[in-house]
Amino acid sequence: MKQDVFILGVGMTRFGRWLDRSLKSLVVEAVTQALQDAHCQAGDIEAAYFSNTTQSIVEGQHLIRGQIALRGLGLEGIPISNVENACASGSTAIYQAINHLRAGVSEVVLAVGAEKMYHADRARSVAIFDGGWDVHESEVVARRLSSIGADVPTPLGRGSGVASPFMELYASLAKGHMRKYGTTERQLAAVASKNHHHSTLNPLSQYQNEVSIDGVLAAKLIAWPLTLPMCSPISDGAAAAILCTRDALARFEDARPLPILSCVLASGSSREWADSENHVCRRAAKKAYDEAGIDPKDISVAELHDASAFAEIVQVENLGFCEIGQGGWLAERGETALGGRIPVNPSGGLESKGHPIGATGLGQVYELAQQLRGRAGPRQAENARLAIAENGGGFIGVEEAAAVITILGSH
Repeated sequence: MKQDVFILGVGMTRFGRWLDRSLKSLVVEAVTQALQDAHCQAGDIEAAYFSNTTQSIVEGQHLIRGQIALRGLGLEGIPISNVENACASGSTAIYQAINHLRAGVSEVVLAVGAEKMYHADRARSVAIFDGGWDVHESEVVARRLSSIGADVPTPLGRGSGVASPFMELYASLAKGHMRKYGTTERQLAAVASKNHHHSTLNPLSQYQNEVSIDGVLAAKLIAWPLTLPMCSPISDGAAAAILCTRDALARFEDARPLPILSCVLASGSSREWADSENHVCRRAAKKAYDEAGIDPKDISVAELHDASAFAEIVQVENLGFCEIGQGGWLAERGETALGGRIPVNPSGGLESKGHPIGATGLGQVYELAQQLRGRAGPRQAENARLAIAENGGGFIGVEEAAAVITILGSH
């Protein structure tokens, strides 16, 4: 029988562009908040998992990132593991922490993610994404992905945008979805407009500005059909979670623990693009629902990996909130907005809250903890009882190389 594991405390910095701050200072801020939220001390932490993907590229800190970043908190001597799993790194750190606790090695473990993606030398920031697919077959991968939407004509006058390899990838997948299911530009814009509205209610979001659907459609083109507000930015920031076993709860009577009902890590496969039923995120979600003993209809609120507006559309399908092919309609009808049937990305999502890669999955858990505790203020989802996070990263074949699905219950 698996050991019960709980989120004891969470912390998060505002995501944004912090050229004047060090990665260490962001880590200290997020972890200090998590310690205060958990009503525990640094000395209670028995092990730590540190998530970071870009520090080696941006700062040249290739190896002992976590050991260095956590020293300022007095976290020395304990087991510290460094986690890198593309954009799913933060959730993978949680996954590793959960399994550490279930193995009976420790009772209280820290998972923390942090990134400094902005740099005065823009070339370093751009280089971050070069290894997100098989670098030995990058041309083959690009051709395969671009072929998915190759027969969807680009509207006259919309043929050139800002060069962004990953957004071109998402654009090709979006065009394939448009061809097969009738998804429209306006539905993509509805996702982005909704998330930008949600971000105005979140003081920790990188962007906090309203953008109408028409405004999203008229914005700078990145790669058709994706415009700038439909795409996540790069970000600096940190987020942390303290996890514990059931046996440890008695030591922290003032905390408000949240049970982790399931956490599933899966890797991408060699499936064909048309085989949507076997999408890595769909497979992981099914396993997570089974472990938690619930169905998609039981979920109250979700944080999904909307690196682009299209990504949210396909992930609401993968998580079973609608039939495959209907994700665009779900957004256009307002069902994924606050007050709708299943609020998605009340934080503003990656498109607006920001995307500091190693912190993103932990930032999702931070938001869901606020929702389940009724502390989300004006962005509070009504009667939040069960919450789900989907965090994916990199590309293998036609899907994410890594995907993590986490389901949390209420106190």
